[in-house]
Amino acid sequence: MALLTYTGITSLDGYTADREGNFSWSQPDEEVHTFVNELERKVGTYLLGRRMYEVMSVWDTLGSNADEPDVIQDYASIWRAADKIVYSTTLTAPSTARTRIEPAFNPEEIRRLKETSSREIGVGGANLAASALSAGLVDECRLLVSPVVVGGGKQYLPDGLALRLELLEERRFGNGVVYLRYRTLA
Repeated sequence: MALLTYTGITSLDGYTADREGNFSWSQPDEEVHTFVNELERKVGTYLLGRRMYEVMSVWDTLGSNADEPDVIQDYASIWRAADKIVYSTTLTAPSTARTRIEPAFNPEEIRRLKETSSREIGVGGANLAASALSAGLVDECRLLVSPVVVGGGKQYLPDGLALRLELLEERRFGNGVVYLRYRTLA
């Protein structure tokens, strides 16, 4: 059975983007990016909301230039090798390879996917992750906490969600980012 993981870069106050939708403060340096690449290398399928998909779709072409840093080329190959399921009521066709569009998130379909997948499943986008968390589908939350406070915006975790978690791993990076890996408990 595959793990369903929710990985995100957050501010210290728990936001993935500020009030204006800006997330430039979360851009990883080479050390953090290399670590993220190793985490994401395990993912065989990404579950994405429309907005996260639109942000991430640049990886279909980014990293194809030999002049780009190795860490960028590596992540691009990881992205291109994974299947993507995008949940959207407005998109009618994907703009990237290995991608299908679904009009609605169906927890039962994801349970079946978890049972049949041999590789991890990653959920991306705070709104979609909130649905997966509420449905009890997320096995691990993986946060890369940036040393910045943005004061509001898109939250990593939704209001009203109650979860018990077990800390599995922690790591500190040279730029002040802290990685926290938690298992969700029933």
